[in-house]
Amino acid sequence: MVSLALKHLKFCSLSLPLFFFFFLKGLGWYTVNSAYGDTIIIPCRLDVPQNLMFGKWKYEKPDGSPVFIAFRSSTKKSVQYDDVPEYKDRLSLSENYTLSISNARISDEKRFVCMLVTEDNVFEAPTIVKVFKQPSKPEIVSKALFLETEQLKKLGDCISEDSYPDGNITWYRNGKVLHPLEGAVVIIFKKEMDPVTQLYTMTSTLEYKTTKADIQMPFTCSVTYYGPSGQKTIHSEQAVFDIYYPTEQVTIQVLPPKNAIKEGDNITLKCLGNGNPPPEEFLFYLPGQPEGIRSSNTYTLTDVRRNATGDYKCSLIDKKSMIASTAITVHYLDLSLNPSGEVTRQIGDALPVSCTISASRNATVVWMKDNIRLRSSPSFSSLHYQDAGNYVCETALQEVEGLKKRESLTLIVEGKPQIKMTKKTDPSGLSKTIICHVEGFPKPAIQWTITGSGSVINQTEESPYINGRYYSKIIISPEENVTLTCTAENQLERTVNSLNVSAISIPEHDEADEISDENREKVNDQAKLIVGIVVGLLLAALVAGVVYWLYMKKSKTASKHVNKDLGNMEENKKLEENNHKTEA
Repeated sequence: MVSLALKHLKFCSLSLPLFFFFFLKGLGWYTVNSAYGDTIIIPCRLDVPQNLMFGKWKYEKPDGSPVFIAFRSSTKKSVQYDDVPEYKDRLSLSENYTLSISNARISDEKRFVCMLVTEDNVFEAPTIVKVFKQPSKPEIVSKALFLETEQLKKLGDCISEDSYPDGNITWYRNGKVLHPLEGAVVIIFKKEMDPVTQLYTMTSTLEYKTTKADIQMPFTCSVTYYGPSGQKTIHSEQAVFDIYYPTEQVTIQVLPPKNAIKEGDNITLKCLGNGNPPPEEFLFYLPGQPEGIRSSNTYTLTDVRRNATGDYKCSLIDKKSMIASTAITVHYLDLSLNPSGEVTRQIGDALPVSCTISASRNATVVWMKDNIRLRSSPSFSSLHYQDAGNYVCETALQEVEGLKKRESLTLIVEGKPQIKMTKKTDPSGLSKTIICHVEGFPKPAIQWTITGSGSVINQTEESPYINGRYYSKIIISPEENVTLTCTAENQLERTVNSLNVSAISIPEHDEADEISDENREKVNDQAKLIVGIVVGLLLAALVAGVVYWLYMKKSKTASKHVNKDLGNMEENKKLEENNHKTEA
């Protein structure tokens, strides 16, 4: 019964697992394993008897009937192959009766029997042939374009082809085996056999419920199969899927990013959602506007003003409660200079100047006069010619790049011509220098004339015109007394002054030259120094006088004592003289 059952199993199942054939081998059945397409080598496994007549090979059909395929005579050493179509030109029988079958096929899985025949006996040795075909490398196909969180969706198909026997497919997530889990992991396996090649194609479909934890997570599959040397596994390439998930938070940005925004800038608000794919439209809320403005993920404001300062918000269109906000301060800077532009005043006038600043934060103020920085803001209680010039009030917000303002004042100080004349005789006494000092603005024109003759003197020498002042001088050698007239005239007035000049033969007192402002300051400093020295000398003299008085007082007291001592000496002398006379 056992032998009949085993015989039935042998021919009813052509794809028995490898372990079953090992089981058969354990029962004493010899098995030969071969790879698909290789040459199958089947030894006879019988000792050749001395009286051998011939040897034959056969295989058994599923119904048990024999099919002879090869014959070899022991005497003629000739080989004959039976007319079996499936083995035509594929067989080879050696002298030791080893049978070789080229280009192994799945149909070669049979029970082959080696037969050695003598005159009085027949010896048989059966061999089971098993053929294996390695499957192709598994590949994940029909992959989902994306996966959505909390939704059970087909991830893809893992396919492995041309296997014998059939293999098993396993799915992995990040290298760990995926097992079926209700509502989360569904695996559907199927296999198909090609009726011609008898090779199997295995397909495994994975349905998967993804989460955000699957972002950038690799999925793979593998096929496990049996080969001539045992069980083996082949892995597929990794597949990473785009995971879709809803937005859970929105953020708002200001572009381009700046340390500070000033009036006149263009700013762009950008709203972002952390979902995948990110939202493409949002609602933007401007300060003071309760209704949102529907836009793409950006909203631009051009030429912003200070009233644009406030809180800006954005939200999802379908979920307005999910909102983000940012505060924007538009910095500004105003400057008002009073007076400004071109201003004309008379010398000696008072001129208040104010530079008023209004800004979004503390601003620095700098005053310049003729491109030279001033230490403080200008203030004029009594204008001088040197106060004239171009004044600039400049302010800036240091923390806000490019936010600067400036206003200018061009001050013109006018004055009628003022004249002072001086004269000086040359040390040689041969000439005299007459100087006409003039002060005024606009620059007065100077003209010299000789009173009486009315002739104009053109041979003059002029100094540079500085701070509304300059002089004109002439050198003359008059033979008689003359009167020189200096006339100074500008747009405001004409001023005349005269000076009598004696002939060079008549000595006269010279008037001091007019000194410049710089020299006047030096003279004032020298005068102050002289006054200081004089005061010091007076104090020293006073101290010396007090000391001398105290000394003299002490000296007089000492003199009285000396005189008294001298009187006493005279009296003693007279007494001695009287005594001598008495004795005589």
